[in-house]
Parts: sequence; C-alpha cells; structure tokens
Amino acid sequence: MAKQQWKVSVRMQSRHVGEEILCARLGTFGTPVLLFPTAGGDGEECERFKMIHVLEPLLEAGRIKVYSCDSVGGRALSAEGRTAASWADAQGRFDRFLYDELVPWMRHDCETADIEIITAGSSIGAFNAVAALCRHPDVFKTAIAMSGTFDLTKWLDPPYTSDFYFASPMHFLPRLEGPQLDRLRTRLVLIPTGEGPWEEPAQSWRLAKILGSKGIPNRVDAWGRDYDHNWPTWREMLPKYLAQTT
Repeated sequence: MAKQQWKVSVRMQSRHVGEEILCARLGTFGTPVLLFPTAGGDGEECERFKMIHVLEPLLEAGRIKVYSCDSVGGRALSAEGRTAASWADAQGRFDRFLYDELVPWMRHDCETADIEIITAGSSIGAFNAVAALCRHPDVFKTAIAMSGTFDLTKWLDPPYTSDFYFASPMHFLPRLEGPQLDRLRTRLVLIPTGEGPWEEPAQSWRLAKILGSKGIPNRVDAWGRDYDHNWPTWREMLPKYLAQTT
C-alpha cells in the first residue's frame, strides 16, 4: 500500500458546531478507529506526535483505518473564562457533530453503512473516547482510554447544569437505565494508565468502579511507575490494544 494513499483530509463545515472542523483519515482498509486528540489538539496531532508511525504495521496489514478530528470540547475546556455550562454546551455540540456528521462520513468512507467503530484517546482524548461510546453504544463498540482524565469537575467550577451531567460519563452512568445501558453491557472499555509523573490512576479506577457497578465490561491495566503522562507512553500502549481488538 503506497503511503501517499493513506491520508485523506477534509475541512468539514459542521452545522452543529458552527465552524469548520479538520478531519483526517489514515489508512485504506480495516476496522475504523476514531482517535481523539488531547485537550486543544487538532485532527493531525496524531501524525505530529508519531502515533501513526507506531501504528504502521496495523495500517499496512489493513487491520485498521485511523480517523481523527479537532478537539472541539478540549478547546472549550482550556478556553479563558470557561465555565461548566460553556464547556457542556461546546461538548454537546461536539457530540452531535460526531454522531450526525463525522460517523456518517466515516461509514461512507468505509463503504459499510453500519460498521462499528473503536474509539481511542489519551488524557482528555480518553474522556472523549469513553463519552462517545457511553452516549452512543449503537455506533461505537470499544473504547481505549489511555491515561484518562474522566472527572472534569477538577477544572470546572459549579454550578453544574443538566447538560454537564449528561456530557460526563462519571456523572450520568450511575443513574443510567434502559436500552442504552443494555447495549453498553455488550461493549468494552479498556483503561490503561501509567503510574509515573502527572498520571492519575485513581481516576481510571474510579471510572472502572462505576462501569462495573452497571455491568459494563471494562479492564484497567496499570503500566507502572516507568510510564508517565506523555506521548512515549501512549505510543507504546495504543498499538498493543488495537492489535488485541482488531
């Protein structure tokens, strides 16, 4: 497979977000993987930080196609003057973009109208990977959430609106019932975390406890103190988990 055929980039005008969003696809065949950037990252972050380089064996084997897009919610989280309400509004718009605009584009690109998608990401990208799967288990089948920050109340002061709670899996999952939960119980959340500098493994274990209490399959993998909150850790993690799930 010629590498120049791997990449397709588009600037998608989102009716939900109200702006252009950079979306990229890398690879030609295989299971679609929606790889979320870190906070404030864009759709090409995964290339700049050499994640695509370590995924080349899976790309060349036709096992995966990697998709990424700008981190709309992540930008709102780091914006000056942010509030819980402003973040929740931006995150809600981003979620609607994912479901109504990006997923149809991905499925059209895969030439399969109902193909199921793996989500993945690190740090805030891990939050988005889990949030996407928990809100839309009809579309997403597995989340790989590396070194995640899952409770955003550490950055966002109250009051917390209903939109905030519905955007945050840690908050809406404990009360979730019905068909959405039934579908989530057929899905899988993988939660690898380092234990070195800047990592917060307690957040991963807290998320796992909530998922487990609702009967949602999940697994925390603690990678130890040699793995800190940075790209070398995530470049080692992601190929391993995608090799296991594709």
